[in-house]
Amino acid sequence: MAKNRRNSEPGTGLGIRHLQCFFLFAGLSVAYALRVNLSVAIVAMTDKNATNPEFEEYEWDEKTKSFILSSFFWGYVVTQLPAGQIAHHFGAKLPMLFGVTICSFLTILTPWCAALGGWKMVCASRFVQGLCQGAMYPCTHALLSKWAPPDERGKLNTICYSGCQFGTVIMLAASGVIASSWLGWPGIYYISGGFGLVWALFWFFFGASTPSQYKAISPEEREFIENSIDEKKDDSEQLHRTPWREFFTSVPFIALIFVHSCHVWGFWTLLTEIPSYMSKILGMNIKSNALLSALPYTVMWLLSYVFCGISDVLSKKKLISLTFSRRMFNTIGLWLPAAALIGMGYATKETTNLAIGLLVVAVGVNSAVYLGYLVNHIDLSPNFAGTLMGISNGFANIMSLLGPLAVGVIVTNERDPAQWRIVFFISAGAYFAGNLLWCIFGKTKVQPWNTPQSTNRREENGYTMVDPEKPV
Repeated sequence: MAKNRRNSEPGTGLGIRHLQCFFLFAGLSVAYALRVNLSVAIVAMTDKNATNPEFEEYEWDEKTKSFILSSFFWGYVVTQLPAGQIAHHFGAKLPMLFGVTICSFLTILTPWCAALGGWKMVCASRFVQGLCQGAMYPCTHALLSKWAPPDERGKLNTICYSGCQFGTVIMLAASGVIASSWLGWPGIYYISGGFGLVWALFWFFFGASTPSQYKAISPEEREFIENSIDEKKDDSEQLHRTPWREFFTSVPFIALIFVHSCHVWGFWTLLTEIPSYMSKILGMNIKSNALLSALPYTVMWLLSYVFCGISDVLSKKKLISLTFSRRMFNTIGLWLPAAALIGMGYATKETTNLAIGLLVVAVGVNSAVYLGYLVNHIDLSPNFAGTLMGISNGFANIMSLLGPLAVGVIVTNERDPAQWRIVFFISAGAYFAGNLLWCIFGKTKVQPWNTPQSTNRREENGYTMVDPEKPV
């Protein structure tokens, strides 16, 4: 009895798995700050009426700016799949470390790139930054699959990925203030890059790919984690064989790729274009623009914890099944924002408050997808979660690349509300279609190809301890 009580203690309090979760939260915060800094900085870089004329302004039209904003994703989509495979075979710690470190250095050098090579060199720098950050999502999923017990998976997943919004909020809110200060718009890059290097230093000393690689973890917590996820050593070639054919013939995984792509189209179109929309359509200056641009992501960050709490209550009371829970939260996260985007299409300067309110809904409620499709990779295959995320995020971020480019093509007159309306309608349609198809064809059961060497082992695998069709 004493032994059982001792083994249960690691599951009831804070442990090393929560420390790893905190570092993943911080790492994704830094990564998103490095991604979105250009969204506000480019407004200051091209503002002829800048409050700080000491720093050079560039005459880049909307199409050029959209080209620059999308260049990050040209590299980002390339490294998704390789990063997932590297994380699966060699561990996720080092790809994240090198990615953030190199990206941070290049961010600090961005003002010199603009001065020496204009928009082309900025695009080249952002391309390489995208290559570096391609490891973040696949590695985060790979780490969660090793560190998060099934009962804590939704909660820890939400906490980690809420760092995306936290970094976005901090960067958008601070960028306008920094651009108006003595540092000017170059300070946006210096500060965000500096924080990235600080995180990399801490991650080098305290990060670990698996519980067995963290020397300071207690034997009790390690045993608790490994037993709960059935983490057993098996060096057979078949265990490490990646079932590529099964991936791409799996209807639930194809549906997951589709919803991921649809969500990313709308999310990144808004994230990269909100500062320009607020500046040109709602007539806000760079400082208030940055602060209000951060508001929707502040709400998104806070709501992620609200949805997580609701999910915990429903789970403990066993009121709904895992499948229903995933679909319910995903529908909240995509269909409510779709309705808000349609309303935003009719906003004008005279209805600024309404436009901001709809924008808050369109972005803020998105956080429900952390309990929907975004954790579904681990549901389908804990063993290949990083690779699955690499595949789906690779396809999805082609949309990240195309979204800003599409805005550049559609919005030829950035002060024309009718052209922005088309942008919002397209994003709303993507949200609606993506969720509909995933709710019909998506699954939450561990797939047979999770353990390709033996489909029978799946029945003994610790991941199947929760039946998706029974109440959670």
